Amino acid sequence: MIACKQSKKAEIEDTQPVKVETKIYPEAISKVFKAHGGLEVWDDMNSLSFIMPKPDGNEITSVNLKSRKSHIEMPHHAIGFDGKTVWLLKKDTLVYKGNPKFYYNLMFYFYAMPFVLADNGIYYENAKALEIDGKQYPGIKVSYEIGVGESSDDEYIMYYDPETYQMAWLGYTVTYFSKEKSKDFHYIKYSEWQQVNGLLLPKTLQWYQVVDGKITEKRNDVQFTNVMVSKAKMDDVIFLKPEKAEIIEK
Repeated sequence: MIACKQSKKAEIEDTQPVKVETKIYPEAISKVFKAHGGLEVWDDMNSLSFIMPKPDGNEITSVNLKSRKSHIEMPHHAIGFDGKTVWLLKKDTLVYKGNPKFYYNLMFYFYAMPFVLADNGIYYENAKALEIDGKQYPGIKVSYEIGVGESSDDEYIMYYDPETYQMAWLGYTVTYFSKEKSKDFHYIKYSEWQQVNGLLLPKTLQWYQVVDGKITEKRNDVQFTNVMVSKAKMDDVIFLKPEKAEIIEK
């Protein structure tokens, strides 16, 4: 099974052709979307925010779901994407050790699973099932058209429970730094979910160690609290670059 999200054209009587978006997905991933509340509900939403508690303070992420503009507020820094550029604001002398352009949408993408797998420019194919503790989780492999996103060579495998169709695991590669396709998959267990405004969204993600391509012991947990997903739109001003912030080129 190989499929790509497509669009079709329809003509209304003798008027000009009108482009009508017809979303076509493989049956399995359609059932996963439905198990998490459905794409229609997700597509009605305009805003998402969540808090990730961390040892040095909360990390608060706010995202415009349509434009994917984002703002991440941290105790010592803030990162934003205004739709064109990524910026970093230093609140004190503490150096930001990560890469803002890599990080600005990273946790959003993991958090908004499985719905971000309905984005444009995505290809789907069956993947070998993942066996954990004697249970088989069917997989759907996701790849991207060239030029889609910052790292179109990234690949994801979404594994789901064959009984409930809820997402269970995510395998993913990282190509942002190497700019080359990778066969080294990292794995996240979607261990807990929470109902938010009609959608089933993550509550806890667990990253696991991988040795010789096999999942071994748990590495760390990430909690998500104060989750808000809404039809209301956020004020675009929160995504604008502050005067003292620097633009991140790479």
